[in-house]
Amino acid sequence: MSLPDGIPTLNATDIERNLELFGSALGQAWKETGFVAITGHGIEESVITDCLNAAQAFFALPRPTKQKYWLDGGGGQRGYTPLGIETAKDANTPDQKEFWHVGREFADSDPKKKSMPDNIWPDEFASFKSTCQAFYDSMDGLGRKLLSAIAVNLEQEPGFFEHRVAQGNSILRLLHYPPCSEASNGERAAPHEDINVITLLVGADQAGLEIQTRDGAWIPVDTTSDAIVCNVGDMLQRLTNHVLPSTTHRVVRPTGDAAKTSRYSIPYFLHFAPDVEIKTLTSCTTPQNPDRYETPITAQAFLEQRLKEIGLA
Repeated sequence: MSLPDGIPTLNATDIERNLELFGSALGQAWKETGFVAITGHGIEESVITDCLNAAQAFFALPRPTKQKYWLDGGGGQRGYTPLGIETAKDANTPDQKEFWHVGREFADSDPKKKSMPDNIWPDEFASFKSTCQAFYDSMDGLGRKLLSAIAVNLEQEPGFFEHRVAQGNSILRLLHYPPCSEASNGERAAPHEDINVITLLVGADQAGLEIQTRDGAWIPVDTTSDAIVCNVGDMLQRLTNHVLPSTTHRVVRPTGDAAKTSRYSIPYFLHFAPDVEIKTLTSCTTPQNPDRYETPITAQAFLEQRLKEIGLA
């Protein structure tokens, strides 16, 4: 995978060999750039390909058909969100993208079912639900392995994150950036940081992702390979008192022939459960780095606050 300026690639099979060593490498990568590429993740190519195909098939539907799955006032948490709705924090122009959100499935008897919205499934595709769930479960499993490693690096028990995310409000996003000739001015995704704990991004079919380095420069990240790009979100940044930074990134408008084609990608946003208290880890505070967040906040309150800032609630 081509990742400039020292953004590292780690092999997930090393988690089983030496959790502490892998956690150290992961922590160093995230401290330096907030991003890392993960190979050896074990997710079947067919699981990824099927989900990308499902995304392309859905977004190819006529606009009125897609629009019936948009729940105005639902915060974009499930189902379809049309083009021009989500706006990056502090941006003046909506992002040029449309997306579909899939959340965690709960049995009717599970108390957590009442605290998170139900999934919506399009009637047009019989296999859409099973395809998305297979991808969701695969990414969820990988994310939890990575969190077990970073927990050790943060001087916590390996299972520190497990009960906090096992029934978390994690989101699978099927994402479509339409041809730029059909969109208004603005980036495909304006500079932003992710809300959640960590994000896992499978390879997109077109370049465009860029991250901002600590000195303010923008560098491209190649997401067209088999590696999965993983970055820190704002919830983890807050929990770690910015020891692990949530790095600003964007998806830029292409030029030439690429501007005439669509771009698809599928990020998985791993979240805490709604009632989890985000409270600064004592291992991440020092006299040189005092606690920035003396008042804890629940994951749900944090999410609601951020959804308002980006125009989804």
